[in-house]
Amino acid sequence: MQQEQRLPVIQKPKTKKRSRSSKRLLLFLFLFFITLLCILFFQSSLSKITAIEVEGQELLTADAIEQASGVKAGDHFFAVSSSNVEQQVKALKMVESATVTKHFPGVIHIEVKEYPRVAYQFGNANQPEAILADGSVIPMSGDFKFIMDKPILTGWGNSLELKLQLCKALASAPESTLTDISEIKPDPSSSYPDRIKMYTRSQFEVVTTIGYLPEKLQYLDSYISNLKENKVNTGVLTLLEVDTHAPFEVDGNKGQNQNQNQNQNQNQNQNPKDNKSDKKTTSNAQSGSTDSKKDPVKPASGKETTRN
Repeated sequence: MQQEQRLPVIQKPKTKKRSRSSKRLLLFLFLFFITLLCILFFQSSLSKITAIEVEGQELLTADAIEQASGVKAGDHFFAVSSSNVEQQVKALKMVESATVTKHFPGVIHIEVKEYPRVAYQFGNANQPEAILADGSVIPMSGDFKFIMDKPILTGWGNSLELKLQLCKALASAPESTLTDISEIKPDPSSSYPDRIKMYTRSQFEVVTTIGYLPEKLQYLDSYISNLKENKVNTGVLTLLEVDTHAPFEVDGNKGQNQNQNQNQNQNQNQNPKDNKSDKKTTSNAQSGSTDSKKDPVKPASGKETTRN
């Protein structure tokens, strides 16, 4: 038998290895182009801050807010944290809150809410100054409109802590009430170290304390309107544990009373027999005058009210 001749085995082409190498090459080229594009993007102006917008400020300047934010034009847009900028802007003494939003490409928007103005005062050079709810004092330059729509604080000198408490209490007062109050000054006593005296444009004097102020200011407008309905246009409102009204003490009446007392003393010296009757009449007059000094504040219904 003839030996069978064996044919050489034909090897199949290695397609898998070639396809894997081509895929790796494509992936490498893709990553290379992506990296190149990222580098070009971060080097371009599209990745940088081009504008910083500030909104809502009235007393502060836009430049002061931009400096406090810690960002400036040319910084990387994506490297800026909105929360960090908000905290830095809110650290300003006059800022109550701040909101920061980012708008691509390159715009940082800062919206500021300042503490409200609650009062005014006059500085050493008789320059008007605005007082905010956090106790900040802002000189009222020509850029601001000075309108007497808030009370003026006088005589507070070194009472900075009480003054700050007063400003916080005034921040919760209705706008109409603040407009009616013209002046507030300290009037401390042994029982009430934080007692104050307020003068209204409606011709009333109000005596209360800083501790009672947030509660009493809510009803001050109704007290005054109720008194005016009863044809009482002036007087002293004492708003403490009990709310009372008393008429003003006129200096002319005091002088008349002193003259009357002198005449009575002369008459007593001339007529000693009538001393007893004179004492009775003067005591009755004095008791009548003291009884008419203080009246409780009455609401529109005509009933007496007592508020703590």
